[in-house]
Amino acid sequence: MNIKINMNFKVGKVVKFFVLSDLALLAGWGLVEPVVSIFIIEKIQGATLTTVGISAAAYWLLRSILQLPIANFLDRNKGENDDFRVLISGLLIAALSAFIFTIIEKPWQLYLNQIVHAFAFALYVPAWSGIFSRHLDKDRMAFDWSLDSTAIGLAMGVSGLVSGVIASWFGFNAIFILAAIFSMIAALILIMAPGLILPKKTSEEQQILKDHSSINIQV
Repeated sequence: MNIKINMNFKVGKVVKFFVLSDLALLAGWGLVEPVVSIFIIEKIQGATLTTVGISAAAYWLLRSILQLPIANFLDRNKGENDDFRVLISGLLIAALSAFIFTIIEKPWQLYLNQIVHAFAFALYVPAWSGIFSRHLDKDRMAFDWSLDSTAIGLAMGVSGLVSGVIASWFGFNAIFILAAIFSMIAALILIMAPGLILPKKTSEEQQILKDHSSINIQV
């Protein structure tokens, strides 16, 4: 039995830029995840392990609840203008949330910021997934999703490796500032790609694309 392995790594431009954006965002927040619990215990007044648990629960529960109505809203509105605006908004709010971590002193401030953090990713995840799904390369969908998963894994792995070193040498604020910078870079990757997601279209093309049809430009 002959087994052929396809070594073609070419992907569409939309997939490429979305993977790069996802990599930048998760590289930044990958710096935060390994040290945030230590930050809470050491730097927030009166914080305990219970504070760490409440903080994590507030983020994950609120993000999980908010994602569904946001995704439903995006699905109801045809075209990718709304998706793109929500996506960029999520990235900018994520950057804001990372910056807020640098001024947190009390548990209630932490919980409030976790609401901001949850809202940011509740915007980002449905919008990113929606646009990415509609622009998957035909007959290479598994590869495109795996490429993104691999990029995230590499980003999180490297970030996790260096986050402790950065926090030890430069302090926790350096971690949060880097997470904010990487979140803004993720937004800029998409904003600076001219005509990638929201190209100018003729009236005929608008009619064709209004149902979110996929465009794949091989490079």
